Amino acid sequence: MTPPKPLRTALIGAGRIGTHHANAIAHDLHTATLVAVVDPRTDAATTVAEQTGARPESETAAVLTDPQIDAVVITTPAALHRDLIIEAARAGKHIFTEKPITTELSEADECVAAAREADVILQVGFNRRFAPGFVAARAAVDDGRVGTPQLLRSLTRDPGPYGGDPARTPLWTIFLETLIHDFDTLRFLNPGSEVTEVTAHADALVRPDARDAGFLDTSVVHLRFDNGAFATAEASFSATYGYDVRGEVFGDGGMAVAGSGRTSDMEYYGPAGVSYDTSRADTDLLHGAYVAEFAAFVEASNGADVAIPTGEDGVKALEIARAAILSVQQSRTVALTEVAR
Repeated sequence: MTPPKPLRTALIGAGRIGTHHANAIAHDLHTATLVAVVDPRTDAATTVAEQTGARPESETAAVLTDPQIDAVVITTPAALHRDLIIEAARAGKHIFTEKPITTELSEADECVAAAREADVILQVGFNRRFAPGFVAARAAVDDGRVGTPQLLRSLTRDPGPYGGDPARTPLWTIFLETLIHDFDTLRFLNPGSEVTEVTAHADALVRPDARDAGFLDTSVVHLRFDNGAFATAEASFSATYGYDVRGEVFGDGGMAVAGSGRTSDMEYYGPAGVSYDTSRADTDLLHGAYVAEFAAFVEASNGADVAIPTGEDGVKALEIARAAILSVQQSRTVALTEVAR
């Protein structure tokens, strides 16, 4: 049987994560070809294009109207996702979008509808579903070793010291950009069940000087699922020891734990004690997961029946994020029915 031709792909958005994704597709994925890199900043597009052998473009129309391009990877700021997803769907391109699918639920619904109407793949970049430890934890749930999930936990701690500019950080970033991963992870580890209630707490503990401007850098969110399970999601923008991503699912049959910040299994035993090296970037710690999610995207685009985080999954995670925002605003528990359309 002749294998399918490599998926001809264009990347839109040559920022930090876009640069990583472009190189992953071009150099680590043998089932796809990176044809073009689009960014209105021509120098950024040119730099990434030179790294990957793609052509630089400054306008999205140049790739959406190109019949030689099968799919697009969207790595722009989240506020731009809605228009790009709908335009790509109408152009008949398969779509991989970085999380969140959008920042507004009504726009997310439009994106899902557009992809469904055009009969194209819409995959959201929830990479933890493809990290080996999280895959194994989900398998332990699926095969019954964990039993019925009762308590779940997911956390994201960005590496410190925090060096961002609170004034340039969009409002509610901790929920829409950071904890959105954890909300999806908790759904992934409790399959067949959905969140019914959200209680969120958040503050500026890393940069208290930015609190009055609405900046939030630390959060804990409590979730209740319709199968009775409780879950906790937490995030911090400054973990001094490195990039920290972990998940846990505890049930009546056992427990599965996933995630580690280690760069290798080497431990150093020295005068100061025992230590090991940790990752300082998501693109280092989860590089293999990023490549695996693109491999799944290619398979799905070629018609394979492969499990991917769909547009609908993106909407569900965004519903939880929006409920968490409302919970913080009103200092109360929020039912998902209050934000679901």
